[in-house]
Amino acid sequence: MQPTDLRVAIFSGNYNYTRDGANQALNLLVRHLLARGVQVRVYSPTSRRPAFAPAGDLVSVPAIKLPGRAEYKMARGVPAAIRRDIAAFAPNIIHVAAPELLGHRAVSYARRHGIASIASLHTRFETYPAYYHLGFVVPLMIHLLTRFYNRVDQVVVPSPSIATLLREWGVTTPIGIWSRGIDHDRFNPARRDLGWRRALGIADQDRVVGFLGRLVKEKGLDVFADVVTELKRRGVAHKVLIVGKGPAQEWFAERVPEAIFAGFLSGDDLGRAVASMDVFFNPSVTETFGNVTTEAMACGVPVVAARATGAVDLIDDGVDGYLVPPRDVGAYADAITKLVDNDDARRAAGAAGHAKAAGYQWDKANESVIEAYLEVLKRQAG
Repeated sequence: MQPTDLRVAIFSGNYNYTRDGANQALNLLVRHLLARGVQVRVYSPTSRRPAFAPAGDLVSVPAIKLPGRAEYKMARGVPAAIRRDIAAFAPNIIHVAAPELLGHRAVSYARRHGIASIASLHTRFETYPAYYHLGFVVPLMIHLLTRFYNRVDQVVVPSPSIATLLREWGVTTPIGIWSRGIDHDRFNPARRDLGWRRALGIADQDRVVGFLGRLVKEKGLDVFADVVTELKRRGVAHKVLIVGKGPAQEWFAERVPEAIFAGFLSGDDLGRAVASMDVFFNPSVTETFGNVTTEAMACGVPVVAARATGAVDLIDDGVDGYLVPPRDVGAYADAITKLVDNDDARRAAGAAGHAKAAGYQWDKANESVIEAYLEVLKRQAG
């Protein structure tokens, strides 16, 4: 079987109505699949004002706004009209990108009709409740997630640490790696722009500690704020640059009142902002890969990150950055101080990260998904 024999139905909880790493990875995958001659059809909730134009054919699935997070939507299952559309498309692979109701129903459809199924894992949903004082539901979530991933024929995850985590949960389904790539034209040291920094009130000699991502509490914003407070207490000279927006922005701004908020940036403007940082600080423990981490590395910016899934696969501690025990404010401050106060150490770590990041290529990463599709169909054929 060849890629041109594949007919893939992808089910996503958010394909393009908001912008995040998961849906951007899916859109890049679809572009790669189409370029390789694969027939693709995407099923997802949609919006009248999406964040960006979708790649490929997108079928809108009825959905309601998610309580407490109105920027996200939850499909109400797979209604009859959608089932008819799936039947007309006649997929030989069903690819599910989120373990919510739409994903469960899509897997049930695949099992009922004898269609091979793959699930890709993009987000550590089981880490979210702790940020909203709901940690007691985590064991139940892990049980349900394990059951979900054991119902498909193959799971693809972004990093080896996530594969290990699933095995520890009890997932017995075959697991493969779907890594991530980087736009190296956009993210590279040459994008650094001192003039842009000056326009934000950052002097050439200032050392910038940066954050990039959606401003939601599960990104570790509380830890970030506490570390900034500790750096100020120690008298470590630095500026804080925040790139992104989200529902926790007002709360975050109150915790880091001296920070410079650049807002949401995309394209080359984003590459310029990342390259103009001196240290990238990512305290999130919810990452499955950490696209923002590799983008900073590609820009030659050393990274200080939580010793958690995703980051442990990317950073060599003490070489291209530092891995710190999650929530250890003092250790984060120590690591950032080493890089802020020592120009040689900062440049050496940045150069090492830049060299490593060169290996992350989107075409190579997305081709691994095609290989997973073909392997599943081969197993199914016996």
